[in-house]
Amino acid sequence: MYWRSDIGEEKVLCRFCGHLQDETRSECLQCGSEMHQRKPYSVVLTWGYAFAASIFLIPANLLPMMVVTALGNDEGSTIMEGVIYFFEHGEAGIGAIIFIASIVVPFFKLTVLFYLLVIVQFGLHGHALRATRLFHLIHFIGKWSMLDIFVVALMVSIVQFQSLASIHTGGAAIAFAFAVVLTIVATEKFDPRLMWDSVKNSKEDIICVRRL
Repeated sequence: MYWRSDIGEEKVLCRFCGHLQDETRSECLQCGSEMHQRKPYSVVLTWGYAFAASIFLIPANLLPMMVVTALGNDEGSTIMEGVIYFFEHGEAGIGAIIFIASIVVPFFKLTVLFYLLVIVQFGLHGHALRATRLFHLIHFIGKWSMLDIFVVALMVSIVQFQSLASIHTGGAAIAFAFAVVLTIVATEKFDPRLMWDSVKNSKEDIICVRRL
């Protein structure tokens, strides 16, 4: 199956308003935005942000996410230790939310991003359709990426309000926040149309037009 692209039709699609026009335009006729066939430096920027996010995920999972001070003793717990704690104390729902939001989702998003980049770099266009669906999936779930930080903030507020102990966030919270933000930026910088650009067109074949 072959795909007709804006490049093949000598057109350019505005990324802001979706208006299709001649590729010779430097500004959008409808909204006045600067026109580009593809997001500038998409692959390089995505590689950079994704790699940086991967580095921040290491301290995010090794350093304590929360530090509780009770009776003069400090006790810190990593993300995984917090998950295990909630499961052992009958709060499986909270433990599952933290596990999915803080471990499964970040690693899944980065794995997908690297998969997309490999497809573009090595021209593996047979995977383009599946990869495009995965891209839209990680773009959709990106809004839930900070859920673990919200859970920690809520717990800090509850404990402080009840005066049960002194609790504050550990170094993992900062590293995790950086990893989440960098992953979101990497997703926004990636242009999924790059995965289709080298697919040859043929007027005799079935031509499907799909807006990515």
